[in-house]
Amino acid sequence: MRLSRYYLPTLKENPKEAEIVSHRLMLRSGMVRQSAAGIYSWLPLGFKVLSKVEKIVREEQDRAGCQEMLMPTLQPMELWQRSGRYEDYGPEMLRVTDRHDRGLLYGPTNEEMLTDIIANTVRSYRDFPKLLYHIQWKFRDEVRPRFGVMRGREFLMKDCYSFDLDKDSARKTYNKMFVAYLKTFQRIGLDVRPMEAETGPIGGDLSHEFIVLADTGESGVFWDDDFKAIDLSDVDYDDEVRVAAVIAHFTELYARTEDRHDAAAFEDKVPEPRRRQGRGIEVGQVFYFGTKYSEPMGAKVTGPGGQSVAVEMGSYGIGVSRLVGAIIEASHDEDGIIWPDPVAPFDLALINLRAGDTDCDAACADIYGKLTSAGVDVLYDDRDERPGAKFADADLVGLPWRLVIGPRGLKDGKVELKRRDGSVDENVALDEALARLIAVAGG
Repeated sequence: MRLSRYYLPTLKENPKEAEIVSHRLMLRSGMVRQSAAGIYSWLPLGFKVLSKVEKIVREEQDRAGCQEMLMPTLQPMELWQRSGRYEDYGPEMLRVTDRHDRGLLYGPTNEEMLTDIIANTVRSYRDFPKLLYHIQWKFRDEVRPRFGVMRGREFLMKDCYSFDLDKDSARKTYNKMFVAYLKTFQRIGLDVRPMEAETGPIGGDLSHEFIVLADTGESGVFWDDDFKAIDLSDVDYDDEVRVAAVIAHFTELYARTEDRHDAAAFEDKVPEPRRRQGRGIEVGQVFYFGTKYSEPMGAKVTGPGGQSVAVEMGSYGIGVSRLVGAIIEASHDEDGIIWPDPVAPFDLALINLRAGDTDCDAACADIYGKLTSAGVDVLYDDRDERPGAKFADADLVGLPWRLVIGPRGLKDGKVELKRRDGSVDENVALDEALARLIAVAGG
């Protein structure tokens, strides 16, 4: 994409309303614009990132055996009255009435709706287990929406729901989804810690939040710093022994959000040099809540002995739009965003230092064509701007690679090849630069 044709309304100054890094950088880099308090329009650059994050989330859910569906944003009030949560959820729930005076709500989550579907369509124990998910816009009427997409009122969420015949099977499903979340965040490029958490309005007695450590996080967190990361790329979801071993590795050390923190246990279990306390951003949460919804909503089946059995349930949420903000909070510097390769909006910033120069224009056009044909997603800065402005915008947008073409370098047969994270900064032959970019970015 030529930058001269791309809709990228960048800002030079930090907006006054932006309190945290991700909000500032998403506004400055032209990713989003606020439509109303806590509600954002995703502009082309931001939407590309959002779509890449969503794709990774979807792929890992599918690999774990989940089946995608789509439920409506508006839900009947009666479903939530049957579960007992209609009044419990409080003012965060947006309630509306249609022209026939029927009560509706803009769904903040979908336990009731899917439990009702299962209750009316599944009758036999032979139909289990079931893992169903969708990726849908949600709404929670935050009293004070702030921090951009990190705590907005409307947000894109992946929510998955599990239905099992007994507690043992339900716990195995919980473990599988726990590992699916770890693999998802690892693929995205985030260092995430699972921590014991309160279940809140979802309910149940078992839950973990997946936390990105950050000073701007809304949650206080406490953990044992003896944690060791492991590569999960080869974990088979159907290998129950391996999955259980992964769970043990990630849960054997003390790690809890402030709502579950036990100061005495923390001091008893964690040696003083390894005790850590800070803030964290929740990017996902998993819940096991047994029959909390299936009992009152009639999601029961005939078991193998002919008895009526209420199905065991869990739910699993990932804030897809929130993840974009969390990535930026975890990966930036004073000049702008530093995108992890898997979710970057483009692979490469191609910068023409002297637009209008015959040799530079011809070289850039040739490079742009070759890289694009090889599968490299290029943002070509062909604008008639000062080099400093082009470099500043490239740093702000934060693409993984930068290739700079200038008249002096062309005469010497050299180009500047640079990684946004600073790991590469070299003047190399053009053919070498193209070969490296095609190998790492275009595949």
